[in-house]
Amino acid sequence: MDHLTLRGTHWELGFQQGARLAARGQFLLDHVPFPLTAERRAFAAACRPAYERHFPTALEELTGLAAGQDCPREDLEAVLFTTYALPPACGCSCLAVSNGNGVFFGRNSDFLTAMEPYNTHVVYQFSSGGIPFAGNTTSFVQMEDAVNARGLAVGLTSVYTPRPRPGLNAGMALRLLAESCATVTEAFARLRELPLASCQTLTLADETGDIAVAECGPEGVRVERPDPVNPFVCATNLFHSDLADPLPPGLDTWRAAERYDTLRQALGRERKTMDLSGVLALLAGQKGFLCQYDRTTGRDTVWSVACDLPRRRYLLAEGNPGRTAFRPLEFPKEECP
Repeated sequence: MDHLTLRGTHWELGFQQGARLAARGQFLLDHVPFPLTAERRAFAAACRPAYERHFPTALEELTGLAAGQDCPREDLEAVLFTTYALPPACGCSCLAVSNGNGVFFGRNSDFLTAMEPYNTHVVYQFSSGGIPFAGNTTSFVQMEDAVNARGLAVGLTSVYTPRPRPGLNAGMALRLLAESCATVTEAFARLRELPLASCQTLTLADETGDIAVAECGPEGVRVERPDPVNPFVCATNLFHSDLADPLPPGLDTWRAAERYDTLRQALGRERKTMDLSGVLALLAGQKGFLCQYDRTTGRDTVWSVACDLPRRRYLLAEGNPGRTAFRPLEFPKEECP
């Protein structure tokens, strides 16, 4: 994974990333895993007003990124705003636990192995407002998991979207929550204000012990919280609420139901004893199928992240956690003025 630390205004953050990549001969538009069709361009243009209203600083960052890459901003928007809303989509697995041992968050990112060289870990420090956070992405600007300096962690899984509508997609909604919310309660209040373009789950945890999963998309938000007996939540790339639509025949969900069963069963068995080491073992596939993909098919778990929020511990495996060791990274902090 590439590692970036970005500081400044949103425009400066984008420009720093774009210019750094360009200086190394890397151009984002050269590695898009789908064609920029007229359909994608039209959908992206229809989404732009939602960003102008709800996340205008993201547009500033995209403008800076385009300047650093010396490419049309509209092309970057056609990639970014349609990701998750229009096929293809990825898998991924998320969990959160709040028990007597602490508050733990974990996520496996499942995606195409061909894109692994472009996966990025980013630390954001804002000079123009925003909570500092560290996040991981297969793309740019949008984030797929993040933990911020106030102790809020968020992770997404992509879900098939039968009826996309103009709005913010999964990764951009997550990014907005990461830099603007300190608690799960704040994040849900913000999430319910947003028009959403795609279907996704968002697994959230904060250092107070509040944890939840939101199944959300263009047609609403459904929240699952733990019960007193089972102090955990989890998600893969399927809905289980009344938002669930029948999947198209033959749709490849990357064994989502099996991964969900692994999470539910392991977390249920170890609901009282689960700790950070148990979360790492679960993510690494030691308690059932979760990351044991056949890489020869061009897919794998391409990174894994785990957090112990009250103790401010943040660990990242830069590859499949069944074969790649987790290593500690610095937990994001508020910078002194």
